[in-house]
Amino acid sequence: MNANSKGTAVITGASSGIGAIYADRLARRGYDLILVARNQERLQEVARKITDETGCSVNVVAADLGAPQDLRRVEAILRDNASITLLVNNAGFGSVTPLLGSDIDKMEAMIDLNVTALTRLTYAAVPGFVARGAGAVINISSIVAIGPEILNGVYGGSKAYVLAFSQSLHHELADKGVRVQAVLPGGTATEFWGIAGFGAYAESPKVMAATDMVDAALAGFDLGELVTIPPLQQDGRWEAHDAERRAIAADLAHAQPAPRYRAAALA
Repeated sequence: MNANSKGTAVITGASSGIGAIYADRLARRGYDLILVARNQERLQEVARKITDETGCSVNVVAADLGAPQDLRRVEAILRDNASITLLVNNAGFGSVTPLLGSDIDKMEAMIDLNVTALTRLTYAAVPGFVARGAGAVINISSIVAIGPEILNGVYGGSKAYVLAFSQSLHHELADKGVRVQAVLPGGTATEFWGIAGFGAYAESPKVMAATDMVDAALAGFDLGELVTIPPLQQDGRWEAHDAERRAIAADLAHAQPAPRYRAAALA
């Protein structure tokens, strides 16, 4: 780690798209990097480019986070490397196929990566952050977390988990020096659409450039946001939505069903 480093950032899904752009941006902010993805050759290409342009230290870890043995190997790095100050949980995949038309094995693999791997990596990193009194976790969710009707239902459910998990982490860790951010991209021009079977959508005028998405997400991080939604244009709209959610949650501790249900039961 160089003397001026902000520590080491671990970025999953870092061989292309959003993950590779996070790697570039965080290196320019002064982080050393550990880049994780399945494709070692592409990881090394990203690492060489970043090292040549920034001089920062970049290590690559070829790992399939859907495979338990590889996942445990990355968990060990997060537990044992005290230089790590930031975890970017970016690895994941989605689907545009309707829920009941989807292959259940692929849906299970999606849950394994989008939910289980993200959770285990966070559990591996956070105790060290708490012990050191500093650290941050950035979880890449999606707008489908609040719009489950938009794409495949399992994908929406997995990203809703990422949002809820991030909110709970923030609740538990805010007073322990640990930052948490959930990023909810909309349609973003990456390989996601081709892998999901809808590659033409990446050319839509409604799709955001991946560089713009990451730059907006990092601006939200700098602003101290817990939830950053780059395509949401109206300032304060998420805060109003979240305030209503909290108000509803505060009105749920009742021993009796609501009057409308009691009246219907007596009818």
